[in-house]
Amino acid sequence: MKLIRLSSILHSIKSHLILRNLLGVSSYSTTTATSERGLTREKRNGTMCRLYRKISPIGDPTVSIVPVLDQWVQDGGAIDKETLQVMIKELRFYKRFAHALQISMWMTDKRYFQPSASDAAVRLDLISKVQGIEQAENFFNSISQTLKTLPTYTTLLNCYAYVRNVEKAEATMDKIRELGLANRPSAFNMLLGLYNRTGKFEKLVSLMHEMEEDGIGWDRFTYGIRLTAYAAVSDAEGVDKTVTRMESDTSVVLDWTCYTAAASAYAKLGMLDKALAMMEKSEGLISGKKSNTAYECLITQYATYGKKDDVLRLWQLYKEKKKVFNKGYISVIPSILKFDDLECAERIFEEWESQNSNYDIRIPNFLMGAYCRRGLMEKAETFVDRIISKGGKLDHKTWFYLATGYLQNNQLQKAAEKMKEAIAVCHNKWKPRKEVLAACLEYFKHEGDVEEARNFINLLGDKNIISVDVQDGLLNNFLRQEPNLDALSELNADDALVGDGEALSEPEVDRTSDTTI
Repeated sequence: MKLIRLSSILHSIKSHLILRNLLGVSSYSTTTATSERGLTREKRNGTMCRLYRKISPIGDPTVSIVPVLDQWVQDGGAIDKETLQVMIKELRFYKRFAHALQISMWMTDKRYFQPSASDAAVRLDLISKVQGIEQAENFFNSISQTLKTLPTYTTLLNCYAYVRNVEKAEATMDKIRELGLANRPSAFNMLLGLYNRTGKFEKLVSLMHEMEEDGIGWDRFTYGIRLTAYAAVSDAEGVDKTVTRMESDTSVVLDWTCYTAAASAYAKLGMLDKALAMMEKSEGLISGKKSNTAYECLITQYATYGKKDDVLRLWQLYKEKKKVFNKGYISVIPSILKFDDLECAERIFEEWESQNSNYDIRIPNFLMGAYCRRGLMEKAETFVDRIISKGGKLDHKTWFYLATGYLQNNQLQKAAEKMKEAIAVCHNKWKPRKEVLAACLEYFKHEGDVEEARNFINLLGDKNIISVDVQDGLLNNFLRQEPNLDALSELNADDALVGDGEALSEPEVDRTSDTTI
């Protein structure tokens, strides 16, 4: 688990005037906030750092950070609304949505700060991510009409787009039009993205025509969606024209993401030379506070295109230009493994290990997966000892890789043992490969070990990996000593021991990045 970058936090605080504009923060005064109203910028910086040092180590989303916040106040710690907003922003950046939601709730429920429309939009997005779309709808319906402005409607549309509910997304867009708020590209982009992901290209074209007729200019997200859509239907001419229009559009400030989107489109069309030309242009636009993200995305993308020299070149440049955090190593190690260069990946890992006291298990897991795929189980077990000696905490991925490695080597007893460990520490949304589960149950069947099978099946049920009906069916079959494993076909596994490039899909972008919140 990694600590949240304090340098990022300080930058956010120093940019608090900009954040006021983005978040719609205004001056306020409440009974409980009296002691915080006079916080100077320097004092706020110190407050943020000290409080984050208490919150950052709590990486488990099931562990509440509310007691930490309560204790902070009880100990006389001062905190204002703007500091809480920046904390929420940082937690969202690191995808710690449950903790961000807890602060959002605490901010209004315990501190009695009046939420703005942007605060409500942020909470709506967090509820959708943490609790699901139904709870998000309930929250939206519960807020006052004064908070139902463009940020909240746009976020609601985004929530529907994320779960691919075209009907409700279109209804929300109609409401935005009805209120006269359809005058910015953000809401259109979300619906365009939804049409693109669901293959509704006629609707996509129609919506883009509506934008042009209403004088709503394209932004860089619009161009990205248009490029992806043309590539999806193998329209090379459309991609060329879109790139030309994008480069000549003086209303759009081009950044590195515009050209990585163009590169992806050309690559999908099999036009690698043009893709690499776009990548070169993208590199030329790397600048500013998001440079780290740019380097990480480009490294991953070059690996996808089979360009190992460019991966290594950009990695070296990244280290020279910027301080590299865990996310940098998370991008480069699987990129190198894609070229089957285990030695190089190990060198980069050792470089990371020598510089980091906080052991982020995701990084050694890349090597663990590589060792297990190659059947290097002795090396994998030694690596486990190394991780533990360095203070690392094995997660479900670590144990899963070991289980599949032993299964591949036909060491079924060890595979079953490691799989039980994986299930015991996994989160409730993990769905392991059904083939691995079936192999473990077959092992118990072969050994005639009904008790171990019962424990294994109950563990699967406790972790919501299988439904109650499947759990009961498997238990009954094993008790009758007639195990039928067909019931496992209901599993849609989200884990697989695939090639070394398994982590090389384009890095997930925050789905609220093109909204006003």
